[in-house]
Amino acid sequence: MKEEFINLLRSTKREGIEDLIKFIEEKTDFYTAPASTKFHGSHEGGLLEHSMKVYEILKYKVEHNIIDLKVNDDSLILVPLLHDICKVNFYKVDYRNAKNALGEWEKVPYYTVDDQIPYGHGEKSVMMITEYIKLTPEEKYAIRWHMGYTEPKELYNTIGAAYKKYPFALLMHEADLEATYFYDI
Repeated sequence: MKEEFINLLRSTKREGIEDLIKFIEEKTDFYTAPASTKFHGSHEGGLLEHSMKVYEILKYKVEHNIIDLKVNDDSLILVPLLHDICKVNFYKVDYRNAKNALGEWEKVPYYTVDDQIPYGHGEKSVMMITEYIKLTPEEKYAIRWHMGYTEPKELYNTIGAAYKKYPFALLMHEADLEATYFYDI
C-alpha cells in the first residue's frame, strides 16, 4: 500500500512532490500512524489505509458523477491521499489500566493526541502540503473543508458556499465519510 501511495503521488509530477514524499518518509509516522484515536482506522497503519480508501471512493464518485466536474488527475490523487496529513506525528501511544478477560487489571496501550502544531485540521493539512507543493484553489478548498458539517455550526454558511463553488470539495467530504463509516477505515 505504501508503494502504491508513493507511486500515485509521483505520478502527479507536481513540482516539489519528491520533497514532500521525502518529508513524509523521513520526518513523519504517516505509514504507521492511526487514522484516529478510537473512531476509525485506530490501528497502526490506519492513516495510510484511510487515505487510500478515500482515494478509491473519491475516484469512483468523480468518474461516475451525473455532472462532469472536470477534475484533473492530479487533484484526484493529491486531495484524498493528503487530506489528513495533519495527523502525522499527532497520535502517541499511552497506557491505561483495564480489566482483561479474567477480570484482572493490566496496562493496555491506547492512542492519545499530542498536537505539536495546533493549527486546526483541514487548514493544517493545506498549510503542511503547501510548504512543499503548490495546490490549486479547488484542491485547497477540498482539503480544507473535507470535514464538512462536523465543523462548528458557525461555519455552515461558509462550508455551503465552498461546496457550491467547488462541488469536488463536497464529493471529497462524502468520500471521507464513506471510508470512515462504511469501511471503518
